[in-house]
Amino acid sequence: VCSQTLHAFAAMGISRDSRHKHYKTGGRSNASIKKRKYEMGRPATLCKLGAKRVRSVRCRGGNMKYRALRLDAGNYAWGSENVTKKVRILDVVYNASSNELVRTKTLLKNTIIQIDAQPFKQWYLKKFGLDLGKKKKGGDKKEEAAEEAEKMSRHVVFKQKARASKQKLDPAV
Repeated sequence: VCSQTLHAFAAMGISRDSRHKHYKTGGRSNASIKKRKYEMGRPATLCKLGAKRVRSVRCRGGNMKYRALRLDAGNYAWGSENVTKKVRILDVVYNASSNELVRTKTLLKNTIIQIDAQPFKQWYLKKFGLDLGKKKKGGDKKEEAAEEAEKMSRHVVFKQKARASKQKLDPAV
């Protein structure tokens, strides 16, 4: 009995047809035709955090879709600075829909994650001449750090100072 029920579930597929729905008036439509291949759906594959693993799926018309099963990097934007970089994903921090998605490190839309900010720091240093994430200790060490930095032309130095004067950065950063 058990093997028969398993076989019945295996034969049943995910269908994206609308023939099973009610009419606007509330009446039922008569299911006069079988399921068609073009109405086929596939089970959802949730993307997890890990070494990159992408599978290709053949679709209608010979087109290909690429399913990410695991990812370790992504393209993320720093909205207030209007810059986007490819960065490493470190951890899944929060998901509004379920804590289980956080525990299993599942990557979905609107998931809050922790990223490696180094590419953004490097961009900020190049653009504004300010090193983010460094603690300010003393005036002497600040001058030494400036000397150790790579040599820049006066034009670049003045350009960075002009940008930095107009810049308002969030104190949390």
